[in-house]
Amino acid sequence: MKEITLAILFLLTLTNCSKKTNTYKDEIKQFQYKLNTQFANAEESPLTEEDLKTFKSLEFFEIDESFRIEANFELTPNTPIFEMKTTTDRLPLYKKYGIATFTLNGTKLQLSLYQHQSTTTIFSDNNPLFLPFKDTTNGTSTYGGGRYIDIEIPEKESNTIIIDFNQSYNPYCTYNYKFSCPTPPSENNLPIAILAGVKAYNNTPH
Repeated sequence: MKEITLAILFLLTLTNCSKKTNTYKDEIKQFQYKLNTQFANAEESPLTEEDLKTFKSLEFFEIDESFRIEANFELTPNTPIFEMKTTTDRLPLYKKYGIATFTLNGTKLQLSLYQHQSTTTIFSDNNPLFLPFKDTTNGTSTYGGGRYIDIEIPEKESNTIIIDFNQSYNPYCTYNYKFSCPTPPSENNLPIAILAGVKAYNNTPH
C-alpha cells in the first residue's frame, strides 16, 4: 500500500511539473540563449575568428514586456517588388507585406513589414516577415545601422500582429565586414528609443 501511495505522489508531481508554463521572461531568455549558442558555434557564428576566441555573450537590454506589442495590421498586397539597399552593392528583392500601427510610450507609430522574394519573384506565404528598423538608440547603446526582427506571418483573417522588440537582433555586418546587410528603409525610422533586444557589440566595425 505504501508503494502505491508513493507511486501516486510521484505521478502527481510529474503532472504538476508538466502543467508549469514558461513565463514571458523565460521565453525571451530562451531567445537570448539560442543567439549566444549560435554565436559561440564556430560553424554558425558571424564573428571573426579573432572575436570568436574571446566571445562569452551578447549584451541585451533588460527584458521589458511593455516592448511586446500587439499592433494593428493591414496587408499591402498590391505593392511592387523592390530592391532593398544594403551595406554593399547587393540589392535583394523584397515586397512590402503589410503595415503595423501601434502606440508605444504614448507615441503613435507605424512600421512596414517585408517579405524576401526568390530569384523568380514568387510571392510565397511560407517566408517569415522581415522587420528592419531604426530608433534613437542607434549609434549609442545599439548598432548605428539599425536592428532586425523576424516575425511569423499572422493568420489570413487576423488584423493584428505581434512585434516583440525584446527579440530584436543586430545585422551580421555588425560583427564582420564580410557580410552584406539590408539597410532599414527610412519609413521604418522610429522617433523613440527602443530599449529592448540586443545592444551594440563592443567590437562593432566603425
